[in-house]
Amino acid sequence: MPKRIATVIVNSLKGGVVPRVGLPYITVGREAEIAALLRDLEIVADGGASCRFVVGRYGSGKSFLLQTIRNHAMGRNFVVADADLSPERRLQGSKGQGLATYRELIGNLSTKTRPEGGALSLVLDRWISGVQSEVAAAGTSPADASFADEVERRIHAVILELQEMVHGFDFAKLLSAYFRAHIEADDETKASVIKWFRAEYRTKAEARSELGVSVIITDADWYDYLKLFARFLRGAGYEGLVVLVDELVNLYKIPNAISRQYNYEKILTMYNDTLQGKASYLGIIMSGTPQCVEDRRRGLYSYEALRSRLTQGRFGREGMVDLLAPVIRLTPLTPEELLILVEKLADIHAGLFGYERRLMEDDLARFLEIELSRVGADTLVTPREVIRDFIEMLDIMLQDPGVTVEGLLGSDSFVHATASEGAGEVAAGGSGGGPTDASDVAPGYAEFTI
Repeated sequence: MPKRIATVIVNSLKGGVVPRVGLPYITVGREAEIAALLRDLEIVADGGASCRFVVGRYGSGKSFLLQTIRNHAMGRNFVVADADLSPERRLQGSKGQGLATYRELIGNLSTKTRPEGGALSLVLDRWISGVQSEVAAAGTSPADASFADEVERRIHAVILELQEMVHGFDFAKLLSAYFRAHIEADDETKASVIKWFRAEYRTKAEARSELGVSVIITDADWYDYLKLFARFLRGAGYEGLVVLVDELVNLYKIPNAISRQYNYEKILTMYNDTLQGKASYLGIIMSGTPQCVEDRRRGLYSYEALRSRLTQGRFGREGMVDLLAPVIRLTPLTPEELLILVEKLADIHAGLFGYERRLMEDDLARFLEIELSRVGADTLVTPREVIRDFIEMLDIMLQDPGVTVEGLLGSDSFVHATASEGAGEVAAGGSGGGPTDASDVAPGYAEFTI
């Protein structure tokens, strides 16, 4: 493994965030969930649409699963746009929060050749270059006088399909302007079109003076433009558009009930569009905690239209999971899967810092035994908790060669610290079987679980 990737993996996991590169090196479990979401990609590639919700507790692997699907989608020639919701980024808002989410999605537009984001101009240029290559392959030489006319004819054939959609005429007009600017090497107009697609025009007058269009992307209609992008990307040679939205809990935290309802209405619109055939070549995956989805007072289930669509059926129960349902609920990784995970991390850490791995399988099993034996571990310990503790242990052993595996794992301070920490968390969560959602967890615990 390149040290650059190993560094990103170790530093990201120790900091509690998901690395954007190197995920195949550390992916463990989740085969069924990944397979279900990959089937959705096949539906999108066939001209359909999908909308899924990934639900799991803090640190259970929601963001990891989304990033894994992101990599799979780019590998299958999809364009991927991802964004984390926040107080400043919502699906709908009176102060432009929805438009801020759109800007984040377009800014993070990624392809297989541009996985780090910012691929909008690349996509547009590739579209025009691809059409030119098709015309040349059909037998028309670039030196022929008819070459430019044939390219333009094919370009307009793609654009014509968009004009039937909502806001499609203006969208197509901007694509035509970009094509003409590309042919004429007019970089200023190309930059203006990119600016428009990124929703960076503040007023219609500004857009009219620079581009001759009297509309701009607003907080109320940005989702319509995502549907246009999905259809356009298919005509541009991609399989479709996959939109990943993380941290739905930030909608749950909106204090104003009316504002929350507006955001839930936007989610309902997306859900209905994908299932009723009003969108094509578009896949949407959102993730959040069980509380932000199932709470009937403030969560998605507080909006009756969503609750009736997303609630689990009567046949779903523990041990029988329907992965074809709109909501995918993440189950904890098994101890065997965690053992494979920490073994992979031990190898990566040793390769990164250039030492012979000291932890054997028995040592790894002993570590997990201590981690999973703390009070309340069945409800509180998540992969993020285990990973953070394990990398911290590896760092300590690296910096202090005198520390032995037996001495560190078997010390009373380590065992008692983890046990008392778990007991404190359960005590904070209430009496009985431990907390049932994020609001029941002690503040100190919540700070370590994003």
